[in-house]
Amino acid sequence: MSDRKGKANLEDIARQAGVSKMTVSRVLRGGTGFSDDTRDRVMATARQLGYVPNRLAAAFGSDAASTLVGMCVPRLTSGLFGHVLDGVDRALSRLGYQVMIGANNHSTEEEEAWVRQVISWRPAGVILSGRSHSPGTVDLLRNAGMPVVEIWDLTTSPIDMSVGFSHHDCGAEIGQFLLRRGRRRAGYVGALARADVMGQSRLDGFQAALSGGGHPLVGKEVLSDTPGFYAGYYGLETLLARNLHLDVVYFHNDEMAIGGLAYCQARGIRVPEDLGIVGWGGMEAASVLPKRLTTTVVPTTAIGKAAAEALVARLRGEPGADVTVIPTRLVPGETA
Repeated sequence: MSDRKGKANLEDIARQAGVSKMTVSRVLRGGTGFSDDTRDRVMATARQLGYVPNRLAAAFGSDAASTLVGMCVPRLTSGLFGHVLDGVDRALSRLGYQVMIGANNHSTEEEEAWVRQVISWRPAGVILSGRSHSPGTVDLLRNAGMPVVEIWDLTTSPIDMSVGFSHHDCGAEIGQFLLRRGRRRAGYVGALARADVMGQSRLDGFQAALSGGGHPLVGKEVLSDTPGFYAGYYGLETLLARNLHLDVVYFHNDEMAIGGLAYCQARGIRVPEDLGIVGWGGMEAASVLPKRLTTTVVPTTAIGKAAAEALVARLRGEPGADVTVIPTRLVPGETA
């Protein structure tokens, strides 16, 4: 028996449980071909000895497949992607896998560097955010021959699989909604200029819907800054300083929209009577404001769960769709 808890190995467990080392390995990897009694005895012995599996050995060993899944998101500080990560992590843990997390800061070059590094660990698969990648990233992943799931911004021609929704359609839906509400002079406040292609896609959809309805976007303020409460506050202040006589403003996300609401409150601007305020994302804080924010709710956790399950199904050779649409939901709210 091992003399130090946490240093036990497969041989220690096999000796105490009275089974072969191969049986212990199969039990711990979730395999089949043994009785429930044997599995329970092996698991109880492993817990008693404080066994901790060597994940590096599992990842690189010739007789075991990797249990690591790499996931790259735009920003680790994003509240929305925090929920996506939670959905991925919970699903992967349940299915016997672990997630390795990285961030690309909305840069395809940084994403390529991350992919190059993570595939050196020979992961079971990779989950990427968005549909825009460098040619180098695409080549690396295709040559690696592992399952790849692109999430968040749906593409019908994925590297391997895609799980998400159309950001363009989200923007278009809000634009059409505001036109039906009688809004005719819309503005936009965004952030991460020239970097967040998904935010740009929502803006494109929004502008297309407004122009199609005969009332084009009147003005916009797109900041080279991280989207957040203060960016929404001073972004709206800058936009309104142009005296564009706007009747509604669409924001990059809910955080910025809440910042815009704070600016309106500080300046005595009535919402929605004087100015409509619209967000995107469906963050929890938006539902407990004095007036419910008009926004688009994104099923973040469901996207993460679906992506993880699709990847593991591909690893197991199970049938599944290459493209999975996760619908968003427009919440009319009380601010527009």
